Amino acid sequence: MIDTIIFDFGDIFINLEKQAQIDAFKKLGLNEPKPELVEMNDLFEKGQVTELQFLESFYPFIPNASLEEIRTAWNSIIGEFPLYRLEFLQMLSYKYKLFLLTNTDSIHIDRFEHNVGVSFFSDFYQCFEKVFYSYEMGMRKPDPAIFSAIINKYDLSPKRTLFVDDKKVNTDAAASLGLHVWNLKVGEEDVVDLFHQKELPL
Repeated sequence: MIDTIIFDFGDIFINLEKQAQIDAFKKLGLNEPKPELVEMNDLFEKGQVTELQFLESFYPFIPNASLEEIRTAWNSIIGEFPLYRLEFLQMLSYKYKLFLLTNTDSIHIDRFEHNVGVSFFSDFYQCFEKVFYSYEMGMRKPDPAIFSAIINKYDLSPKRTLFVDDKKVNTDAAASLGLHVWNLKVGEEDVVDLFHQKELPL
């Protein structure tokens, strides 16, 4: 039986508007992902570069854009967090030990908190034993070390722990350590369908 659940954040609780972000950067003149920016994003999500360094890394590709325009485009991915998902999470918190583990950065978390307001994000955070942000941990999924860090710190039993994420590479990494996993299919499934997943030992 599962007694602990580790959740991803983006596209699990909060909707990610990926096309909106692509469109926003196209308006600034960036028409496709650049390897240099992908690498900087990886570093930013691991807390290895500052917010300013990350934003300024766009300048070679969109030199006429301001820092604020770049920040706004970057944040355009942050979508809605439906209330029913928070209510579902609050219900779960009475039965399970819950953790949040997300690859993210300080800009996106600031925008999320601003969008939903103090009352909402406080209620959200209070559902978890601990919220783990990659940029605070210095590592990101799918590095197995990020899962091991949580398992070891909280003395969790992998066979009694479920990890929920929308990216298969992340659930595969967790499964390799013995965790139960649910690779949620965005657009087809919703986190509130958790108890409908018959293969999970809930």
